[in-house]
Amino acid sequence: MGSGVKRMSRVGVIGYGHQVKRLLEMMQEMDSGCRISAIADVRHQEIRERMKADGVDPSGISFYENADDMLNGGDLDGVFVGTRCSLHTPMALKVLPRRIPLYLEKPVATTMEDLVKLREADALYGGKTVVSFPLRVTHHVQLVKEIIDSGKIGTVEHVQAVNNVNYGSIYYHGWFRDEAETQGLFVQKATHDFDYINHILGLKPVTVCAMTSKQIFKGNKRAGLQCKDCDETSTCSESPDNLRKHAFEEPLGPYCCFAEDTGNEDSGSALIAYESGMHVSYSQNFFVRKKAAARGARFLGYKGTVEFDWATNRIHVYMHHTPRVESYEIDNEATAVGHAGGDSTLLENFISLMQGKKQTSVSTLEDGLNSTLLCLKAKESAETGTFREVRWPD
Repeated sequence: MGSGVKRMSRVGVIGYGHQVKRLLEMMQEMDSGCRISAIADVRHQEIRERMKADGVDPSGISFYENADDMLNGGDLDGVFVGTRCSLHTPMALKVLPRRIPLYLEKPVATTMEDLVKLREADALYGGKTVVSFPLRVTHHVQLVKEIIDSGKIGTVEHVQAVNNVNYGSIYYHGWFRDEAETQGLFVQKATHDFDYINHILGLKPVTVCAMTSKQIFKGNKRAGLQCKDCDETSTCSESPDNLRKHAFEEPLGPYCCFAEDTGNEDSGSALIAYESGMHVSYSQNFFVRKKAAARGARFLGYKGTVEFDWATNRIHVYMHHTPRVESYEIDNEATAVGHAGGDSTLLENFISLMQGKKQTSVSTLEDGLNSTLLCLKAKESAETGTFREVRWPD
């Protein structure tokens, strides 16, 4: 290929869901040389029609019923896995032996059995995998890590982290309500938070004790009931009409969140001990709304405390032995799209891996494995009412 001619990056997609569609659109805006070459999805005809309706020409894309046929069908420079969560590991296991860059959605696994298989594959094939952990590469986390690594607040001896999710109804109105698919909201949601905390600390978690509760999104409405078929839509605060009229929100799924088959806890907390002897307290909630949203943490050292919140885009450093407080604000333009700007950083890294410009991931499969291990142990702790060691099965 002559100089000055840009090489196309041929991208394959396994599971063309809403999240991966959004990421692919971002990737193509960032680099027009990245082209969707193949899609493996049982809904391929529906996807074709949707693309046409969106003004996208699907004629240059090869569509497949399954991942094996796509992977055997031609050369690909990278693969996105955007299936439902329970298929993340099985699909990753098909891609990893081919040693091509892989963009893997979180959680990387939903069961311990799958997690162990994925860990074995990572040890065998290594590979250039980018796990979708955008929070670890946001400006907020990078700045907090920079401050902590400088020694400014001393060694971190305690962490208080919170995630109050103001769009949490998605886990009760839509397909996420199927707990057999999500395996609960530690695995589904806290995997992001555990990862950025591990990343900032650079320490290994050793023990976890966790608790969950389900106080709001439960009830005795019949299984499978959709809001449109309910006779209480005029009075129910979660009905689509009332969400639009009073909460100024769009509904995040068609199902009744007060039905007997509504899965997932609606709040959870974990205490995590680390190898240094310090511990982290983490709490997440899924029925807060609007300005009650918060996501961030306080990292406390002897010299000072640093805290941040993605909801406000602010970082504060409180020095303990002087009256000094330092404040930072992240520009809203840098955080307006894609997990506070983290998605674009991950995609830039993935594009560089596909093009051979970089050889290392900024969010590795090992990071994904370690976070999911902690999530599964937290889930196990909550179910058994016991402390659990955060270690791999023998």
